[in-house]
Amino acid sequence: MDISTRESGAATIVDVVGDITLYNSPQVRKVLLDLLKTKKAPRVIVNLEKVRYIDSAGVASLVEGLKVSRDLKSTFALFGLSRTAREVLELTRLIKVFEVYNTEEEALRGGSTNVAPAR
Repeated sequence: MDISTRESGAATIVDVVGDITLYNSPQVRKVLLDLLKTKKAPRVIVNLEKVRYIDSAGVASLVEGLKVSRDLKSTFALFGLSRTAREVLELTRLIKVFEVYNTEEEALRGGSTNVAPAR
C-alpha cells in the first residue's frame, strides 16, 4: 500500500493505492490523524479510486478520521469507492455517515452533489 498527500485549495487529498487491511490500516490512521490534529487541515478528502478492498480495520481507521474531524470542526470526505469498498460501507450502514462522492471534483466542491447513489 502507498499513501501520499497533496493540497487542492483548502483541502488536503489523501491518495491511497492498494488494499486497506489490518496489516496496513495503522499507516492510514497515522496519516489521517496527523493531517487533522497536527497540521489542522480544514478539509481532508480520501481518494479510494485505487483501493480494491478494505476490511473492518481499514473502515475503523476511516471512522476514526471522521470522528476526529468532527471533533476539530473540519470536514472529511471519501471519493472513488470501488464496488467492494462501497459494499462494505453499505453493509455497515456507514455509507450514510460519510460524505461520499464519485469524483475528486465533486468532493472538492463538497455538498453540491453530495452522497453518491448506491449501485
